[in-house]
Amino acid sequence: MSNIMYNPMAFIALLFFFGSCEPEKNEVTTRSGLEKSNFDSVVNGDSTHLFVLRNGQGAELCVTNYGGRIVSLWVPDRAGVFRDVVLGFDRIDEYTDKPSSFGATIGRVANRIDHGQFVLDGDTAHLEINSGEHTIHGGSAGWQNQVYRATQLSDSTLLLRYSSPDGEGGFPGKVDAEVLYTLTHDNSVAIRYTCQADRKTPINMTNHSFFNLSGNPLNTVRKDSLYVNADRFTPLRPDLITTGELLPVAGTPFDLRMKTAIGDALDKRQQAASDQLDIVGGIDHNFVLQTNGDVHTLAASLYSPETGIGMEVYTDQPGLQVYTGNMLDGSRIGKAGVSYNKQSAICLESQYFPDAINKPHWPSVVWSPARAYHHLCIYKFTAS
Repeated sequence: MSNIMYNPMAFIALLFFFGSCEPEKNEVTTRSGLEKSNFDSVVNGDSTHLFVLRNGQGAELCVTNYGGRIVSLWVPDRAGVFRDVVLGFDRIDEYTDKPSSFGATIGRVANRIDHGQFVLDGDTAHLEINSGEHTIHGGSAGWQNQVYRATQLSDSTLLLRYSSPDGEGGFPGKVDAEVLYTLTHDNSVAIRYTCQADRKTPINMTNHSFFNLSGNPLNTVRKDSLYVNADRFTPLRPDLITTGELLPVAGTPFDLRMKTAIGDALDKRQQAASDQLDIVGGIDHNFVLQTNGDVHTLAASLYSPETGIGMEVYTDQPGLQVYTGNMLDGSRIGKAGVSYNKQSAICLESQYFPDAINKPHWPSVVWSPARAYHHLCIYKFTAS
């Protein structure tokens, strides 16, 4: 990957350079087939829209400021045919009326928090319980359910801002958050998160896009190959809360240090820790990356043998949540009227470890006025 992408100063300075494609001023339909007017609405008094990012290679990224969601991502396959490689919906009301995590910017804290509570500086915070006996993705006040203020900085760059008030969802402190989406010249989607809190508070953001590199959600991802640069993972209790252990992946279905067909990994029922697959009906686990926070080092890769589309993941975060779409059950009808069935997509979510706020021996997710939150994740798309 080019050094331009990873040098922080160069990354900011060259945002406008990447915006080399002129938009069609009066277009009503995106290249991926979305009607932009279907995303014009008012949610809790704030306007929602669909924003279109493009580069000079013909790639297109569509994002709505409702939940900072990626709605579509249009990239070429090995034959040069463009395909939409993320799951999503054709209308804003499919997101607002039926809460979900599809494509969303997750905050203030991604993943589950044990019994919806934690102690910080002697004070116990009580959060909304919305996942069994626990809290997931910040509850109904989570940032995936908020409207961001959007500024399109260039044809290929979108800045989203959200100010989370003190006490929102039970979390202490006011947080000013920014999410910068950039579609680069080499068909990468760079997501840069920045948060500033006015008092100590946990923050652990991520993006929850569901990827299907075949471009056809009628296909499962079982034949796709997956690599994760991790030698350990964080196992789950039966109630889906991390146990606090870091278990080796060696000899388990979670050993993805060599490219492995996803279906083969899911079928390894005779190996150690295979009971972890049964807990969630597949993989929905955090992997401990061996990248040491170096965004130059490959964290994970995904490849579709059908289309030749590959995706490389680079991040400065210590963990990666791998979710194989186990709870998709066909009840949600997505873009083009396609039902989203079990394992029709995979999520690769860069993050701190789940429930780290209650695991003091893990990397801390507590941030303060003197310690701003920064997070960079890059999804680079190739074709071969």
